[in-house]
Formats: sequence, C-alpha cells, structure tokens
Amino acid sequence: MRQLSGHDAGYLYSDTATSNANVSLLHIFDQATAAGGVVRFKTVLAHIERRLSASPLFRQRLQTVPLGLDHPYWVDDQDFDLEYHVRHIALPKPGDWRQFCIQVSRIHARALDLDRPLWELYVIEGLDSFLDLPVGSFAVLLKTHLAAVGPQRLSELSALLLDDSSVPLPDGPSSPWFADSAPGRLSLVGRGLVKSATAPLRLVRPLARVATHVAPAAAALASEMLLRPQNLPVTRFNAVVSPHRVLETRRFTDAEVEAVRGLVDGATVEDVVLAVCGGALRRYLDAKGELPEGRNLTALVAQPEVSGAGAVAGAMHWRHVQLGTDIADALQRLAAVKAQARQAPDGVTRVADSPDLAEAGAMAPAPRLSWSRRWVARVGASLGSRTPAANCAITEVPAPAVPLYLCGARMSYFSAILPITDGMGLAFAVTRYDGRLVISPTSCRELMPDPEAFALCLRDSFQEYLALAVPPRKPATARRRKSAKAA
Repeated sequence: MRQLSGHDAGYLYSDTATSNANVSLLHIFDQATAAGGVVRFKTVLAHIERRLSASPLFRQRLQTVPLGLDHPYWVDDQDFDLEYHVRHIALPKPGDWRQFCIQVSRIHARALDLDRPLWELYVIEGLDSFLDLPVGSFAVLLKTHLAAVGPQRLSELSALLLDDSSVPLPDGPSSPWFADSAPGRLSLVGRGLVKSATAPLRLVRPLARVATHVAPAAAALASEMLLRPQNLPVTRFNAVVSPHRVLETRRFTDAEVEAVRGLVDGATVEDVVLAVCGGALRRYLDAKGELPEGRNLTALVAQPEVSGAGAVAGAMHWRHVQLGTDIADALQRLAAVKAQARQAPDGVTRVADSPDLAEAGAMAPAPRLSWSRRWVARVGASLGSRTPAANCAITEVPAPAVPLYLCGARMSYFSAILPITDGMGLAFAVTRYDGRLVISPTSCRELMPDPEAFALCLRDSFQEYLALAVPPRKPATARRRKSAKAA
C-alpha cells in the first residue's frame, strides 16, 4: 500500500467538472512490419495482459481516507478487469484526420473512473483516409492521470508496453497475480488521525532546512506562486474552459526545423518552437480581430525541478517566455525569443541552452498549475486581480529515441493531448520522434471553435520561416530561358 505524495495528490484535488489532469499519449502504428502484415485486437489484448506486471499502475486503484483526513492510498484492485481498460473502436467512414481529432478529444475529456486503476487504452482503426500514412495503420490512445504517473515518467509509460524490435523476445505466459486486501476504513481513519497529530513534529526538519536558506527559499516560493508578468494582456484563451476539448497537430521534419534554426545564430529548437507558436497566435488572433496591438503574449514553459536537497519528485518549475507576438517580422521574432532565453536568472536551469528539447529535460507534465498556485490564483481573483498567469502553456513530452513496435507494428507517429484549466485554455504539446517534430495545440470547443483554422496558422507560421531559410527554386523552364539568353 503506497500513499500519494502531496504533490501528486495536488493534481487529483485540482480536478473540476470542466477540467481534469488527464494526459493522453497518441501513437500510430504501421501494420506492414508485423508478422503477416496484420495485428489483431486480441493479439494486442494478450500482449498488454503479459505486460501488466511491469508497473503497479496498471492494477492499482485509489483508496480514499474517510473524512479526507489524509491523502489517498494506492491499493490493489480486487475487481480488476483488463477488458474494461483496453477498448477497440473504429472511425466512421471516410475516417479522416478531422474525425480522428474529434474522437480522441472526446475520449481525453472524459474523466477517469477513480474507483478503478487510472488508465484506459483505446485501439482505433479506420484511419485509411489519412494522408502520409500507410494503408491499414491503426492508432493507440493511452490515457492516464498525472496523479498516477509523475510528469517525469510519462515517456516510460509507452516504453512499458512497446518493444524496440519488430520481433520482440517472447514474454512467456502471464504471471499469476493475487490482489492484496484493501485496508479497512477504521485503519485508514487511525492512520489519518496519527498523521494529523504528528504533523507539527514532521515539519521540524523541513522548517530547519528552510531556515538555513531563508532568502533562496523565499525567492523560489515567490517565483513559483506569485510572480507573473505585469499588465499581461488577456486573450480569449484566458477564460473559463468548458468540458469539451479540441485538438489539432502539425508535423515538421527535423531537416526543416534545423534549417529554420540556422536563421539566427545560436538559436535552439526550443526557440524555433516558441517563435512558431507565437506566430500562430498572432495570425489566429489577428484574423479574429482580437490581437492586442503592441502587446506581447507570454507562455508558461515547464522544466523539471533540479534534483537536490528539498526537491520534490515529479515537481516542475515554470518560467515565463514572451512569444514575440507584437513583432510582425518573423526573423526579428525568432531573434527576440532567442535573446530572452539567455536572460534567465542565475541559478535557474535554462531549457533553451540545449539545441535538443529532450536533452535539456524540458518535459513538462501538463499546462496545469499546482493546487497551491490555483488556490493563490483564486485568492488573487477574489481580491480584484484579473491578471492571468500566462496566455498559454508550451510543454515538451519526451518521445523515445529509437523506433518502437507494438506486436511487430512500427510506431510512425507520437504526440500528446495535455490538460487545460480555467484561465489557461490553450496548451501546446511538443514531441520529436522518427525525424519529425510535432506541435499539437489543445483547447476547448468554446475558446477555439475552429481548431483546423488554428492549425493552418501554425503551418503558415512555420512556412514563413522555412521560406526564409530555404528560398524557393525557380522553375526549370525559367532557368533554361535565362541560360539561352545568356548564350
């Protein structure tokens, strides 16, 4: 029996009727590499059953403490049913990308059953109308909750179920599993009362540690909970979110990203991502007649807490980055984003110092404020402060560095759907896999009624940079005429 840490429980407590801390990983597989060129659902189901022992996540549920005296515990689910968690669906014809985004957004938005293990896996077929995908491809959506999987372990979740070879080593038969009995209610109440009574004693050591570093601790606390850009402009995405999610995605090759990165000396991949997202926001809001003239929009970019004394496992630090939306010129915008990345205060790990987002450890769990920051934000709002924390969040979800396979089918696409919350109704997930960089914005249907239009803004923003990096070639006929005249 394991108890949730205060940090993980914070994700659970922050769930509301319109927003939750669900995070969904999207994978698309090519069946052509599998034996016989076909992967059956029953094969996938049997494969997952053999991998259940790889992590307690798969067969443990939450056990709450009566009267809310303490954080919940993880206990074995004595009624575990694999076929409840693994589901098989298909898109209706024609099965295009827009239908896929609508379907996975609906699945992502639904709250997980807190009386069962906090995960669901959907095998989705009917993708034959997708462009750039082999015929017969199928998708796998793996949904979980940030209270179950720490932000720094999201990439491990896929690796537990996938293999690094199209011919994996046999797992053998499933190991027998017997659920431990859940603790009684009186036992949990007793534990909660003891913890409540001894809480002051358990605070002595942390308070003593803080007392030796009063100034740094105070500065870190202020940065984490209270500090935010002054006079931040408010956009349509800084509003109350609805329970309906929308998702879109745009993919760019690593070669294209590297070409854009070369436009500004010393620019990183993260700088390119931030400038492209800033350009997309500028285009979209301008088309709506809502672009704050002369005002720079700001994103929250997440990075894991540096390990050391007092570090909380899975905790994240957020830093504000201006997106250059007040700059019309794309090249100047990229240069401005790159310049401010070097201005991070001393002692703060700068994600942009590495040309590779994954190497820099910029794995943000989700565009969600911790429960303490949400409480501070609500108190501030009640006192008359209407300044949002940021205009959007941009987080990188690390992808595997090598090709992965499911029952022999090669993974050809990887992205994520991230949580949004009131006041932070737009989140960009960034993934890099198989030679492509994927940017996937998530919002709600009321704040972004036209996600395909936003995706076009994202594409056009990137293409503007690509045109500067790789000038279009003249048609061959024009070159021949020019050479003929010269002769």
